[in-house]
Amino acid sequence: MRARHIGITLGLGTPGELNAITDVPGVRVGHSTLKTRIDGKQVRTGVTVIQPRAGEARQQPCFAGYHVLNGNGDATGLEWISEAGLLTTPLAITNTHSIGIVRDTLIALERERLQDPAVYWCMPVVMETYDGLLNDIWGQHVGPEQVRDAIDRAEGGPVQEGSVGGGTGMICHEFKGGIGSASRRLPAEQGGWTVGVLVQANHGKRQELRVDGYPVGRQLLDIPSPFAERGTPGMGSIVVILATDAPLLPHQCQRLAQRASIGIARTGGGTEDSSGDLFLAFATGNRDLPPADYARKDLPLSSQLDMVNNDHISPLFCAAAEAVEEAIINAILAGEDMTTDDGLLVPGLKGDVLLGALARTGWAG
Repeated sequence: MRARHIGITLGLGTPGELNAITDVPGVRVGHSTLKTRIDGKQVRTGVTVIQPRAGEARQQPCFAGYHVLNGNGDATGLEWISEAGLLTTPLAITNTHSIGIVRDTLIALERERLQDPAVYWCMPVVMETYDGLLNDIWGQHVGPEQVRDAIDRAEGGPVQEGSVGGGTGMICHEFKGGIGSASRRLPAEQGGWTVGVLVQANHGKRQELRVDGYPVGRQLLDIPSPFAERGTPGMGSIVVILATDAPLLPHQCQRLAQRASIGIARTGGGTEDSSGDLFLAFATGNRDLPPADYARKDLPLSSQLDMVNNDHISPLFCAAAEAVEEAIINAILAGEDMTTDDGLLVPGLKGDVLLGALARTGWAG
């Protein structure tokens, strides 16, 4: 179930063919999902991997930038993105306590794949949100096999959403959340570029939830909250990955990443101290950047670059905000009922329930 499947159209922009981050050419997504019991405890977690340039970002780096709306979260590799402006590895999203093993495994897999002594280091980007209400997070059950599985499963095409990969145990606006995706394609006169988004949505209070600008969350307060007995509504985080085929420079990628804040705000999020809201954008529009992190003497001294003129960048910002907004709603609609280890229900939000609540706010579609 997705927003457009039930007649909810967010914004004025046109989605790409798949309405997903994989509408950006070369972007692949893979999930590895853990739903089991280990040592008597419920495990609901996993890893999601995003590969730019079909997994060849080291040979063909992407310009990248990031933005932190609220820093109650963690990530690896962002300082080097800030310094160098380059993304040279896959991106991965997991739970809070599994960042280390995912990072270490990505390094080992990169070394295994390349077998090239000229490559002297690897600093992958791994981001997280907290799934401790539904998952035995202290058990650190994500291992190298899950990371390898997510890499092996990475592909273009439709993106699985909801309770998969890193989003398996996530909660959004007090409903079951997780992975969501969306995209926008600009018309030819505005460049014809695509902005694709993937979110791991694990944030927000129900009473603040908005859809298409309508305060629908206030119409859904009769549905029991998973935080009624423990935890705090709004606790959690949201990670946003934005991809575009526009020729953006690193500082423009950072500006694009900032616009994720607008999409989150439109759905009623972004105001919680306990939420880590971290966003990263990468751009594939410059295709001739030299290979990264090689101890070689034959690389060129300079490169010719393209860039979107700032007078024409606003449509990309608008596309980013709309795609993030829709990706969050897609993540919620894709979520299915899940119970905690002690039987507490985290409800999925059914499409007909959402439409009924929207109608009570005066929304007419």
